Amino acid sequence: VIRCKAAVAWAPSKPLSVEEVEVAPPKAREVRIKIVATGICHSDDHILKGSMPNVEFPVIPGHEGAGIVESIGEGVTSVKPGDKVIPLCIPQCGECSFCQNPESNFCQKSHFSEPQNLLPDKTSRFSCKGKQIHHFLWISTFAEYTVVPEYAVAKIDAAAPLDKVCLFGCGFSTGYGAAINTAKVKPGSTCAVFGLGGVGLSVVMGCKVAGASRIIAVDINKDKFAKAKELGATDCIDPRDFKKPIQEVLSEMTGQGVDYSFEAIGHADTMIAALASCNMNTGVCVMVGVLDSAISIDPMLLLTGRTWKGTMLGGWKTRECIPKLVSGYLEKKFNPDLLITHTLPFTQVNEGFELLRAGK
Repeated sequence: VIRCKAAVAWAPSKPLSVEEVEVAPPKAREVRIKIVATGICHSDDHILKGSMPNVEFPVIPGHEGAGIVESIGEGVTSVKPGDKVIPLCIPQCGECSFCQNPESNFCQKSHFSEPQNLLPDKTSRFSCKGKQIHHFLWISTFAEYTVVPEYAVAKIDAAAPLDKVCLFGCGFSTGYGAAINTAKVKPGSTCAVFGLGGVGLSVVMGCKVAGASRIIAVDINKDKFAKAKELGATDCIDPRDFKKPIQEVLSEMTGQGVDYSFEAIGHADTMIAALASCNMNTGVCVMVGVLDSAISIDPMLLLTGRTWKGTMLGGWKTRECIPKLVSGYLEKKFNPDLLITHTLPFTQVNEGFELLRAGK
């Protein structure tokens, strides 16, 4: 058993508490990882607010990490102690019908199919003050050590800087893949990206790599515009600068609406605006942000031919593709380093959430 620090959410609507926890050794087909770096994603904030479905408290959040294998359980063959790895918030079991479908990336062992508050044998590897602590998405990266199933681990290049590639566990891969895999952005096309957080900026990078001729970035926080332009945005607009709805502004800017639009915020009104801003016949709108409410739309938005899609982790088959993305980063095909705004010691995790909520 390893004793180490972890950020525990004891109950919704309370700050995280950095505690000493006990992390049990890995059982068969499990891997214990020393987490070196973790990003803070908005989905973690949904847990703290209590709006993430199926999460049980107390829990150790975090799902955007990178680390080094500390030990392995019986039967583990894909990684060994000392390997650099990224724990995967969408596993790839390789056996379910989705894993075996070349067009699907959403393993049926994912959190929406079966809650991942405990490891597959329905027990926890975490305890604190004599109490069982729940896992989050099986990976719980807000702990100095964590235990995950083998099929939720991707071995990556030994040269990868873990404090940078932790973003490949969620934010960068999600946004970049939304453009490359889900929308399949074509060269010469026009794109609109709603929301310029880490995920939205990664969408911008994906659109640029795909060869889009015009990438319009939309956000009410103008502090994000310089970075968006550095990453490939051709235009940056603030909806509050216009008297008319943003979808009308985008339609006027492009003639008939953009070819591809992406919503990377998670608000019902921006979801509808993103859908309405792509052209009414062949436009494709991709829902990237996590929405915590129901949504009602005018069916005419779809009847004329628009496509509305969702994406989970950018459509990547995680164990196969995340290592290839890391290799692409090492070859300088894209630069997600620009997404990192602050680097904090683990004890300041709550300050990290304050920066996130402040749009910083």
